[in-house]
Amino acid sequence: MGSITLKQVTKTFGDVNVIKPIDLQIHDGEFIVFVGPSGCGKSTLLRMIAGLEDTTSGNIDIDGQDATNTPPAKRGLAMVFQSYALYPHMSVRNNIAFPLKRAKMPPAEIEAKIASAAKILNLGDYLDRKPGQLSGGQRQRVAIGRAIVRQPSAFLFDEPLSNLDASLRVNMRLEISELHKTLDTTMIYVTHDQVEAMTMADRIAVFNAGVIEQVGTPLELYQTPINRFVAGFIGSPKMNFIEVEAVDGDPTSCVGVRPEHLKVTQDKGLWTGKVGVIEHLGSETFLHIHVDGVGPLTLKADGDCPLKYGDDVNLTAPQNKIMHFDAAGKTLPATPFSGN
Repeated sequence: MGSITLKQVTKTFGDVNVIKPIDLQIHDGEFIVFVGPSGCGKSTLLRMIAGLEDTTSGNIDIDGQDATNTPPAKRGLAMVFQSYALYPHMSVRNNIAFPLKRAKMPPAEIEAKIASAAKILNLGDYLDRKPGQLSGGQRQRVAIGRAIVRQPSAFLFDEPLSNLDASLRVNMRLEISELHKTLDTTMIYVTHDQVEAMTMADRIAVFNAGVIEQVGTPLELYQTPINRFVAGFIGSPKMNFIEVEAVDGDPTSCVGVRPEHLKVTQDKGLWTGKVGVIEHLGSETFLHIHVDGVGPLTLKADGDCPLKYGDDVNLTAPQNKIMHFDAAGKTLPATPFSGN
């Protein structure tokens, strides 16, 4: 079991409300990602769930039991940190075994659990090495192995890939996702990287200034964001936002269109601009287009896009892909848009 329920949970440091009242149901076996910019409260909330931070008010239930004031060691959770927090003088075997030895588990049972974790994480050839003899990805797998052997009801990951290079991050994303499928255990994963969130999560909770703006599947957040903040945070490259004037009492103050929905047209289009910097990524090309009175717009095109710096272009987008937001940033029902 690994269900976790947050009921009006808050956290205050002095006069600063870091976490405003939050309600959230995390289902047994779910992979949920907390995502948001630095300082939004996502890591603080994770530490509160782990018991490493006190809860100012509200309740944290784990498997139906109030765990708000339960010590961390008794919550049945295992946390994997951004820093691997391994003992440099110990072998991989002893690092993984450490929590089991502290719990005075029989040696034979400890060895069986180490062998099982090593097999799952492909660490069998490294058990006698020290952390300093391992790559960053291998050290992170050791930290995960130390969590696995405890057989927790939920894993808590606090930006575990931040210290890895780009290629290792991609590999570890796949390994952690595969681990979730193998173990079928609840996982709460904190990151500021929305690509990690989109590719790994069953559901995503988008944080902003101590509140959860929206919770949903990756596609729900991408296709139907509740407001401008979520629309701008989810998706890569980020959504283009264009300020527009209110017409006939229309409260719309902004429209948004994603780079992948913006197209070059031979017709008049919605906007006219000039191609600026071009980023060739092989399979795709990002065009940064300067539009008078609007500002820069990013367009995602095919890798063999023939446009060049300085070209004049007309831009359009399907009406059903143009999002509308009111003055407060709330998403509005779709309405026809004829350009700025």
